[in-house]
Amino acid sequence: MAKVSLSTTLPVPARTVWDAIGGFNSLAKWHPAVAKSEETKEGAATIRRLTLHGGGSIVERLEAKDERKRTYTYSIVSGPLPVAGYEARLHVEENKDGKSCTVEWSSKFEPSGASEPEAVKVIRGIYEAGFENLRKMFGQ
Repeated sequence: MAKVSLSTTLPVPARTVWDAIGGFNSLAKWHPAVAKSEETKEGAATIRRLTLHGGGSIVERLEAKDERKRTYTYSIVSGPLPVAGYEARLHVEENKDGKSCTVEWSSKFEPSGASEPEAVKVIRGIYEAGFENLRKMFGQ
């Protein structure tokens, strides 16, 4: 099983960042690859359908969310990414100074239709693009 884990430090409190990115349906507001996000309920499951810039879509399911710990986990139901069994976690942690935070995005998955190094590169690229935009949004 492949794993990817990246983090970035932002010069603002965790609550500020979590308010911007902590909603399961808020990815289109901060990730440059996502043109639109639509959240629906399917039975007990919360599903988001992401429409990507340049075409394509990804369907993801919210697995767990903890507002107090500022974290959520999700899985990919379908999409064009070269992964299977993908499970990821997004977490925003307050730093000790109380004025900055660390955002961590991590996942585990099996490569599908690509080698492990290629699949890892794709997922890392997605996370890096999101973090780069967060750094722009929050002044770093």
